[in-house]
Amino acid sequence: MKKLCSLALIGAAVTLGGCGVSSDPQCTTQAKETWMDENEFQNQLKNEGYTIDKFEVTDGQCYEIYGKDSNGQNVEIYFNPVNGEVVKEEN
Repeated sequence: MKKLCSLALIGAAVTLGGCGVSSDPQCTTQAKETWMDENEFQNQLKNEGYTIDKFEVTDGQCYEIYGKDSNGQNVEIYFNPVNGEVVKEEN
């Protein structure tokens, strides 16, 4: 019975992986004490011309924004909260 359950779990994981189930990227493993201040980071982005409609910290330890870039294009961007580097961007 235990082996059957293990096979069922493996099958479920393979099925979900093939169905386009996506997860947030992993942006850092650094301690939160090393992260940039959230408000300062958002202000920096605004100074670069971004409009932020939604800002959140993801399970993958990213700063994520939904908004518009300086050209008015919709963006969803995941940033490394330690150095501000773009990890993933979707338009």
